[in-house]
Amino acid sequence: MTVPASDVELGFAPDWPAPEHVRAFVTCRTGGVSTGAYASLNLGTHVGDDPDAVAENRRRVAERLGLPSEPRWLDQVHGTTILDLDRDGPAPADGAVTGRPGVVCVVVTADCLPVLLTNRHGTRVGVAHAGWRGLAAGVVENAVRALGSPPSEILAWLGPAIGPGAFEVGDEVRAAFAAAGFEAADAFVRNARGRWQADLYTLARQSLARSGVTAVYGGGACTYTDAERFFSHRREAPCGRMASLVWIDR
Repeated sequence: MTVPASDVELGFAPDWPAPEHVRAFVTCRTGGVSTGAYASLNLGTHVGDDPDAVAENRRRVAERLGLPSEPRWLDQVHGTTILDLDRDGPAPADGAVTGRPGVVCVVVTADCLPVLLTNRHGTRVGVAHAGWRGLAAGVVENAVRALGSPPSEILAWLGPAIGPGAFEVGDEVRAAFAAAGFEAADAFVRNARGRWQADLYTLARQSLARSGVTAVYGGGACTYTDAERFFSHRREAPCGRMASLVWIDR
């Protein structure tokens, strides 16, 4: 998808071979009206920002991207529930899928990993919010299942998240992934403090591979180290949230 120059300051489009009528976008932290810790394009309503500023930020994103409808903002809880927006009503969830043109799936993040999905025909799209708890519990696998397409026909894109050089965790996090059958040795490196540097991108690729999805793109943009572009909860809490959106054009 080609993004008009006037939209560049709001974020960027994923670099993945999705069909032309599948549109996707990831916001950065610039281009909005929020101030202080939330400067400037905070899209999260749950982080303590002025609600009027968040509403204006969301309005700007919708206008500048020409969204066909109001995004289906989720009540994210670091769980594994995926809503099918074609039939499910509002409920706490950490991902959404749709097959209806004009319905906008979205998650907000500030270190957790957004995972965008589409099938090769562009008849189904979805997104998952994958923090370490959700990853370990199967949120990505649930999103792939909810998409309802053969895994060999699914494309995935990994958005900006905290990188392995910045994401230090304890033994309990590594143990949770090992207990869930992940190849923990490939995703955790012991540091000088006796703790672990965790790689969310590798863990997400393992989740996708276990689901049969091999066409995986993106990964590597670190929210913690790139303070000019991204919010990071670990670096500067409280802070704003970026949005990752995907929809089928009408």
